[in-house]
Amino acid sequence: MADSAKLCPRPQCIAVGSHNPVKVASTQAVFTRLCRAAITVQAVEVESGVPAQPWGDEQTRRGAIQRALEARRRTGCAWGIGFEGGLLDVSGDLYTSAWCAVVGPDGRLSTASGENLLLPPAVAAEVRRGVELGTAIDHLSGARGTKQHGGAIGVLTDGLLTRTEAYEHLLMMALAPFLTPHFYEAAE
Repeated sequence: MADSAKLCPRPQCIAVGSHNPVKVASTQAVFTRLCRAAITVQAVEVESGVPAQPWGDEQTRRGAIQRALEARRRTGCAWGIGFEGGLLDVSGDLYTSAWCAVVGPDGRLSTASGENLLLPPAVAAEVRRGVELGTAIDHLSGARGTKQHGGAIGVLTDGLLTRTEAYEHLLMMALAPFLTPHFYEAAE
């Protein structure tokens, strides 16, 4: 495992660009695992700069970056974290899409994406009509507020994987350039 003393040499403040408990819990879990020093995770509601339901990787990635930058700017924390969930149309099939952006203490930016899950036809039809994914999943499952809990991933995998776990993976991948910077240095 990475030498977390390099990443978190002293107590750290980490800002998450959302009050969504899934995004906050994901950040708390990853940085708790990573840092030997004490951490404080601050949730701050920020504008993503993209529609409430982003479509495609460009929009979704842009939303995550905006959230990370604005969270860090607003709080003065060393780290800014942004998550954005969106939709991805691949040859007519509709998938979930998620991006995570990390802004480090030195201002460097890193992003990662993944967790593409095929949506059922009924859900795909609703979101194509303009319904937000979380609402469509609520309709499908009969539950309320799923995006603040297990999310589409939790509902569609019957709890095998939750949105929190998926976002933890995204954050770990977005941290790669900070964990192994020697692999990301420009070739000379």
